[in-house]
Amino acid sequence: MNEVMQAILNRRSIRAFTGRHIEMEELQQIIDAAVYAPSAKNEQSWHFTVVRSREKIEELSAAIAAALSRDGYNMYSPDTIILVGADRDNPHGQLDTGCVMENIFLAAYSLGIGSVWLNQLKGICDEPEIRRVLTKLGMPENQLVWGVAALGYPAKDTPVKPRKEGTVNIVE
Repeated sequence: MNEVMQAILNRRSIRAFTGRHIEMEELQQIIDAAVYAPSAKNEQSWHFTVVRSREKIEELSAAIAAALSRDGYNMYSPDTIILVGADRDNPHGQLDTGCVMENIFLAAYSLGIGSVWLNQLKGICDEPEIRRVLTKLGMPENQLVWGVAALGYPAKDTPVKPRKEGTVNIVE
């Protein structure tokens, strides 16, 4: 089996990270994978905000926790997050950012870095306190945040979960 297929079949969502810092060289490879994701009509209407500051991740986590009434919410304490936004006027933004997120996850996995998709921001990114933090982090006002990739080195192994049966129908 080739490396791409191995990554697709073996990558898991990681919800417990070590304190080890991701090197900039590795992070740049993940960002390159994001930038090269496919997009409808090749519009590339996305924007990526990469946050490496623990303090700033905690500030955003606290704002999300307050907006959703989820005490203790911490995004699983990742080393780095990538906010993935798309132009709010792009009708394909959600689909485009889905491709971006998968590229991020597969690139991270190939480097031994764990990842998980956080989707809490998609419905609340325009609430005033959330938008204030997003703007402070550099996310443009015209961007809806469709996903957050939380990244870090896995603190433990995550076992493979069985796939559902009966989800494929092949017609010849």
